[in-house]
Amino acid sequence: MSNARATHFSRRGMLAAGGALGLGAVLAACGDDDAKSSGSDADASKAVATPAAGPWTFKDDRGTTVKADKVPSSIVAFIGVAAALHDYGVEVKGVFGPTTTKDGKADVQAGDLDVTKVTVLGNEWGQFNIEKYAALAPDLLATTMFDASTLWYVPEESKEKILGVGAPTVGISVVDIQLDKPLQRMLELAKSLGADTTSAKVTAAKKAFEDASARLRAAAKANPDIKVLAGSASQDIFYVSGSNLSIDLEYFKALGVNFVEPSADVLKASGGWYESLSWENVDKYKADIIMMDSRTAAIQPADITEATWKQLPAVKADQVIARNAEPILSYEKCTPLVTSLAEAIENAKKVS
Repeated sequence: MSNARATHFSRRGMLAAGGALGLGAVLAACGDDDAKSSGSDADASKAVATPAAGPWTFKDDRGTTVKADKVPSSIVAFIGVAAALHDYGVEVKGVFGPTTTKDGKADVQAGDLDVTKVTVLGNEWGQFNIEKYAALAPDLLATTMFDASTLWYVPEESKEKILGVGAPTVGISVVDIQLDKPLQRMLELAKSLGADTTSAKVTAAKKAFEDASARLRAAAKANPDIKVLAGSASQDIFYVSGSNLSIDLEYFKALGVNFVEPSADVLKASGGWYESLSWENVDKYKADIIMMDSRTAAIQPADITEATWKQLPAVKADQVIARNAEPILSYEKCTPLVTSLAEAIENAKKVS
């Protein structure tokens, strides 16, 4: 994969981090992707939402109450939101954000969504094809938010034109709260759009998440000396995450996970998100387990060639696990993230 090469980052670029730098968010837009066929057939293995006739209302995390005469059915969403809604049987017509990789495969943030059956309005930061958006006759635009009012991946420079199409917008907050809160909010949004949130499938998925959380709490309590570091890799810099602000790390910390992280003073330079280290200084923090950003824009552990990385005790002990710094907000997708960390802590050797 190509390496990130930008060196100056906006606040939104920092917020893309989910606790480590959102490397893809800072790359310049380089044209719109070709449209995929619009519309979407629900996966046969998924429950299919059945929207009620209406009227429809939903209060989002801006405190804005959006209303419509009928339940939205022509939905456009940030790719992670679309993936979460898909898990609840709610299908979208268009998506924006990291949807496909350079080889045309579904990005990790697409989850189980069939990306060939949606219209892709933009695959990178700054891309949003307004003409294709308007052609979908959208009746809802849904995305996440990394601050109190900014809709994630909706370009500031074209925001007014996008909003001018007339579709109501919904934002779900994913900053400085614990993971279980936005999970519940996404469930509420799906319910408002016709999902059966009391189905056996959804009930089982929620219980599995709660069980995994209990397992992680027990693992952390039984192994209090095991130190965990969250990182993200680019060509020249290794980013060490702080455990505040990010919904997953805040949740794991509340369950007792012992994070090793930069001090608050060091984190100030990035607005509280991360510390940038050269590869020569990658051993600054001693950890027994390293969680590495699994998003496409980050270099993955198997592709890191720096000798200093390979000499880290956690790397030598094969105690490196994946972390999706922008979790897909369905219980089905978040349970494996919790389980993976619980297993790693249960089986970790003390190497720091």
